[in-house]
Amino acid sequence: MSARLTLRAVNALPELDFVVAFGGVAEHSPWVAEAAAAARPYASRDDMAAAFTAAILGAGPERQMALLNAHPDLAGRAAIAGELTEASRGEQAGAGLDRLTPAEFARFTNLNAAYRERFGFPFILAVKGADKHTILAAFETRIASSREEELATALRQVARIVAYRLADRVDG
Repeated sequence: MSARLTLRAVNALPELDFVVAFGGVAEHSPWVAEAAAAARPYASRDDMAAAFTAAILGAGPERQMALLNAHPDLAGRAAIAGELTEASRGEQAGAGLDRLTPAEFARFTNLNAAYRERFGFPFILAVKGADKHTILAAFETRIASSREEELATALRQVARIVAYRLADRVDG
């Protein structure tokens, strides 16, 4: 979806059109938009983002894990193969992850594998405004977290990604 919508237009969308328009803001998980649609009308874009967050945090553990696992590794195989969603590709490129040196790429690859092995889902960080150095620092800090802490952090990061993506599509 390339055209920005006003909040009035968002609130007026039939549910199916809403899901078509916003089903991709939570990576490959249109169920989040389906759940958030029920909270309309939104008084603000922040209320809209809060409805998406509530859908994510209120979902059962299986759905939450599927949502986390729908996210690509940062600077991972999907990026190399050109298989990222348009939003993920832009976010990773904005953080410079498409311009890593071979040594940096190897470091990301090793951290992605270690993180996924430890937690059972990919490392997720809302990379908008970040660079490779801040991302690597977050990786190294968070890999020492407990699984419960990291699950909560990853879900909060997904909510931040969703809020950024909504801000790109909906006028305040």
